[in-house]
Amino acid sequence: MASRLVPKVTFKEGEFQCGEKHVVLLSPVGKLEISGCETGLHEIKLPKMSVLPSGRAESSAACEVYEGAEEMTEPLKQCAAWLRAYFCEPSRVGSLPMPAFHHPLLQQDSFTRQVLWTLLRDVKFGEAVSYKQLADLAGNSRAARAVGGAMRSNPIPIIIPCHRVIRSSGQTGNYGGGNLMKEWLLSHEKLQKEKLAY
Repeated sequence: MASRLVPKVTFKEGEFQCGEKHVVLLSPVGKLEISGCETGLHEIKLPKMSVLPSGRAESSAACEVYEGAEEMTEPLKQCAAWLRAYFCEPSRVGSLPMPAFHHPLLQQDSFTRQVLWTLLRDVKFGEAVSYKQLADLAGNSRAARAVGGAMRSNPIPIIIPCHRVIRSSGQTGNYGGGNLMKEWLLSHEKLQKEKLAY
């Protein structure tokens, strides 16, 4: 299926227009639907996992563009390269350019935006942080519930790593791609980090 061009995207703050393109990336956790324009990445939609992928978290299954390769914008190319490295060559993630983000939630001045940027900047590959710890990092130690709301609102999961936010008890908590995917992503990062340590 060819990528589709949506001629106009209207955001709440004024009449903002951009040509949105869609790409489907095959990954070890299923098909990731990525959308964006020339300006930046709009969204990554996760599949719901009902079973763990074969080969478990040690697998370095290929991460390939399945649909939409012919019309990829630069931010979509950067996103695909970043996700490919995340799943297959995690040591390269830090050396790749981060795609620009172009989602209204990430353009507005809000606590949600502050939390998501703090998470992206401060919680590294293979690390985990509690909702309360992230609230502290974002400057409001009493906002753990609001942090949970920010995680639910995250338009760019995996890159903005909301899967790294867990409960204070150590339980994984909820995740937009389902608890199995969150557990898989955390396990993948832990195993890859251990490999890099040797």
